[in-house]
This record gives sequence, C-alpha cells and structure tokens, in this order.
Amino acid sequence: MNVAYNKQYVGDVLLVQLATEAIVTTEVERVGDFAILKEASTGEVKAFNLFNASKYVELDVAGNVEVTPVLVEKLEAAINENNAGLSLDVDFSPKFVVGYVEEKEKHPNADKLSVCKVNIGEETVQIVCGAPNVDAGQKVVVAKIGAVMPSGLLIKAGNLRGVDSFGMLCSARELEIPNAPSEKGILVLEETAEAGTAFEIPTR
Repeated sequence: MNVAYNKQYVGDVLLVQLATEAIVTTEVERVGDFAILKEASTGEVKAFNLFNASKYVELDVAGNVEVTPVLVEKLEAAINENNAGLSLDVDFSPKFVVGYVEEKEKHPNADKLSVCKVNIGEETVQIVCGAPNVDAGQKVVVAKIGAVMPSGLLIKAGNLRGVDSFGMLCSARELEIPNAPSEKGILVLEETAEAGTAFEIPTR
C-alpha cells in the first residue's frame, strides 16, 4: 500500500494505492468520503481516495506518507464509519533492504545492462541493472517491489529488453543520501552488511 497527501496542490484528499499494476479501465464508486477506484473488467479495487482526510487522519506532510500500523488503524476506522466495505491487507516488511549479488550476467539484448541474481534474505530475485559498477559478490541496496523512492517513483515488476526484473539496485543519488557522489553507479555497502536486513535511508 502506498499513500500520498498534498493539501496545497490536491486538497484535503488522501491518495491510497493498493496495487502496483496500473488500472486499464477505471470504474469509480463513491461511498461517503471515499472514492473507490476499481478495474472495470474485474471489479478489483486498485486504489481509493479519502476526501476530508484531516477529519480522520492527522497529516503534516506533502508527498509520500509513511505507512504505519497507526495510519492503517485510522484508515480502517474511516472505512467502517463510511461503510465503504474495503479491507486493507498491508505488508509492513521493509521495502529497502540489503541485497547480496550472487550472480551477474550480460544482458542478451542490451550491452549496457546486466542481469543479476540478488539474495534479499527470504528469497533470491532477478534484477536488471544498468549501473557500470555492479558486480557479483557485492552487498547493495535493493528497492523491492512496492517501494517508493524519495523521488516518488513506485518500484514495480518490469521487463527490460525482454528480461524480467523484480526490483531495483539503488545508487546513493537515487536514495538522496547526503553528499552522494556525482558519478554513476550503485551504492556498494560494507561486506559486513547482512542480506535481507532493512536499509534505513539517511535523512538530510
């Protein structure tokens, strides 16, 4: 679940995305202060907008909102109050984690891309990476599917030049780490970093 709020430009509306897949044809159902966005062909709820959001949730942010158990509890209370009939299945596991690059191979269809097998603790995922410094044996920062980058970019499963990719290997600049180097390349961590553990993005 990804949540955003910007009262100055959008108004007192909380934007909640429940699925990473884009809606092909949108069907909107309005229930009280909720606008529920569904995929028209299946009826699957993909997102919802909560109007008069400050009535239900205290918000002092412009941009991405941290999804916490407290926020989810307040959203569930708002759902019940409006009889919106929604259920929230929220994954609180960290979305930025330490990964270990087990394998790196040249992309079969792109000279500047590499196909990496990356151990992120509970599983090993395939990630296509364009960084010139990526190599097997590195500890790196992985943005998992569903992660929201500091820029607001939502990480989704993708396909780059015919090869599936499930996440992103991050540079210090993409993580907006203070004093990040200007040269291109992913952030390589100390060897002592443990694959699968959460990576906390330093704040400015």
